Amino acid sequence: MLRILLPILVLALVAAACSPAEDATTAESDAARTPPPGSVGVDSDGVPFPASPDVPDGPLPPATRQALDTVFDTPLILDLEAVASLADSGDPRALWPVSDLMRFVQSRDEQAVLRDTAEALAGIDLGDRDFPWGPLTDHLIAWDLPAYDGYVDHKAALFTSIEPGWAPFFDDPDATIDWRQVSWGGVFIDDRPLGDTQPCAGGCIPGLDDPPFVPAEEGAYYPDDRIVFGVIIGEDVVALPRNIMEVHEMVNATIGGRRVAIPYCTLCGAAQVFFTDVEGGGTDQIVMRTSGLLRRSNKVMYDLTTASVFDTFTGQAVTGPLREMGVELQQAPVVTSTWGDWKDEHPDTLILHGNGGIGRTYPLDPLRGRDDNGPIFPVGVVDDRLGVHDQVLGVVLEDGSAVAFDVIRALEALEEGEEVVLDGIRVQQDAGGLTAELDGQQLPTHQAFWFAWSQFHPDTALWPHDR
Repeated sequence: MLRILLPILVLALVAAACSPAEDATTAESDAARTPPPGSVGVDSDGVPFPASPDVPDGPLPPATRQALDTVFDTPLILDLEAVASLADSGDPRALWPVSDLMRFVQSRDEQAVLRDTAEALAGIDLGDRDFPWGPLTDHLIAWDLPAYDGYVDHKAALFTSIEPGWAPFFDDPDATIDWRQVSWGGVFIDDRPLGDTQPCAGGCIPGLDDPPFVPAEEGAYYPDDRIVFGVIIGEDVVALPRNIMEVHEMVNATIGGRRVAIPYCTLCGAAQVFFTDVEGGGTDQIVMRTSGLLRRSNKVMYDLTTASVFDTFTGQAVTGPLREMGVELQQAPVVTSTWGDWKDEHPDTLILHGNGGIGRTYPLDPLRGRDDNGPIFPVGVVDDRLGVHDQVLGVVLEDGSAVAFDVIRALEALEEGEEVVLDGIRVQQDAGGLTAELDGQQLPTHQAFWFAWSQFHPDTALWPHDR
């Protein structure tokens, strides 16, 4: 019953999380941009984060530990007295569970107690927002505030009381995922078997399994000026319309004789292709699904067969049996283009069937400009060399070093006959999009919003800045 009712109850909460704050005047905003002493970087609006509060060494005070145990013994029936007592500890490590609770609680009274407790521990003013979770969590990530011993157990108690399907993710004591940065994306787990076309109970982002691809002449349903993600593997050339990917966010398919998973993180503007026909692993096949969780505004995908969580940007298993095996999925290049340019350049291309193979229809703009004003979930400090939603073409070399190319600047340079080269990586045009090669070999690449690429590759080189 909880999984059915909760999405209805949190519609307003999710909408608040996805809406930029509008309660600051221009003068206040300008004043906030003056970096205070000890500031630790800027947020996605360019506003500096203040210095982190002092964090004590050693274990939590016994009274604080007892209060947290009380709260998370029955996290869906919030003990407000225990929550309020956390402020008396003066230990900012308690901010992480306060932030987690903020993401889920429903009533304004509960939010008010959590906000007051957070302000006391963090030393910041969260204003009179009904839903202060986003600004608070941005600060915690920016500060890289340490968690206390046992925090993950408390988080697991809360999250699995909301979605029992997440329980296996927390079972790996050696998981390499940073649980501090993991939040709820507003939907539940997609745990349907491979090939299931029925909606998820309670609501999820439903992956699309083995959809049909049809010849380009059957792609008239999709306007030429709309974005597709172009993929070439072996002899197969395919295009995946962005509007369909915005609805499903995950496709499992066979392309060029290879089994692949194609996640699209709408929040990051990133479509990727991972080869999932890996040898070994004690599993017949990897079936990627959307978990309903996020990490710094990046979708968290997982393998349905083993319940192993993957870092969606790197393809590395971070929990479960596949983490124990050290699985890191290899990627194929993805070209972001328009449908018109792609089919002109690749007339033999196939395109995803207009009904997804499941008999449904797809609006051309399912998100209706949702991501036009910057990240809508917490990301912490951003790299301000580019705008947060500027598109970059990202490359990770075999030695792990990352290089990003400003897409607009690269396209302009190539149109003018200039070379686009950094660290030996040469960028070229393909159907109005971009590819990259090194020593004559094409590299796995994909586009993404700059905030996403730079936070998961913080040491990335950037063209043209680093040339």
